[in-house]
Amino acid sequence: MLQTIREWLWWERLWLPEKVSWADLEDKEDRTYAKASQLYAAVPCALCLLVVRYLFERYLATPLANALGIRDKVRLTAEQNPILEKYFCSQARNPSQTDVWSLCKKTGWSEKKVQLWFRRRRNQDRPGLRKRFCEASWRCGFYVCAFLGGLLALYDKPWFYDLKEVWAEFPKQSMLPSQYWYYILEMGFYLSLLLSLTFDVKRKDFNEQVIHHVATLTLLSFSWISNYIRIGTLVMAVHDSSDVVLEGGKLFNYAKWEQTANVMFVVFTLVFMVTRLVIFPFWLIHCTWVYPLERFDPFFGYYFFNVMLLVLQILHIYWAFLISRMAYKFIFSKVLNYIHCNLILVLNAV
Repeated sequence: MLQTIREWLWWERLWLPEKVSWADLEDKEDRTYAKASQLYAAVPCALCLLVVRYLFERYLATPLANALGIRDKVRLTAEQNPILEKYFCSQARNPSQTDVWSLCKKTGWSEKKVQLWFRRRRNQDRPGLRKRFCEASWRCGFYVCAFLGGLLALYDKPWFYDLKEVWAEFPKQSMLPSQYWYYILEMGFYLSLLLSLTFDVKRKDFNEQVIHHVATLTLLSFSWISNYIRIGTLVMAVHDSSDVVLEGGKLFNYAKWEQTANVMFVVFTLVFMVTRLVIFPFWLIHCTWVYPLERFDPFFGYYFFNVMLLVLQILHIYWAFLISRMAYKFIFSKVLNYIHCNLILVLNAV
């Protein structure tokens, strides 16, 4: 049974074009090919990154937060009440008006006191500013290193400038050491993010983040096994470029450097829109959707890889909508503030 499943799972037609077999991708004197077993290295890499992250946040990010004067707000703790605590943990963090009235009868408290208790209780679970700063510092530091490392691994490669070179001699493309480490570190990082989800600050797009991490790991794993390594490195570099600016902007925002944070937000919006809504779909997805058909007939891996890229693109569109809405509010508030200031000057002059 297991042997049958294994043979079906590694059926060559799932992963490779016609007339290409696993035997064609065996290492030779002048060529080294990617192997599925090498992906196991991402697990110890993720665990090591978790340790490095702990040390980074404790000995670098925390002192930096102290130097920038980042402090957590003093929050009043909720009074001990087993009835309200049970409701808070098992039913809802923000009760309806009907439930508030019911809880008032059970506790003998006034409606205002019950609502105040829930407000304070919710605030107790909210992550502090320092924790968010430390997490953003770690992500920013990694993305900077990953993006620069990716550029070093790609700048002298012909497929970085001509996307048709991505498929030259595919799938018989030798794996480079720089590609191996780039992949393992990126996969280890996203795996570490999945492992730490329960401890990290829970954001509003939590579910989308989980889908993104799983889709990214699936995409990277498949691209590695099918030797889609060249396009895989390009996809990672495009994603890291905007993530660097995003996490950097968060740091300035937490540090209350408002003008710098505003500039970073504008830069991030432009970089995100260009890389995720222009370069990614019209260059990279076009590269994986059109150019391969000039060299081989489509197979399962061809469709699977492109579907996973489309899943990422759907997430990009969703995030672009959220970013656009934030940008609209940001610009609109600035315009209103500008008009208000000028109106005051005019009134004072009169």
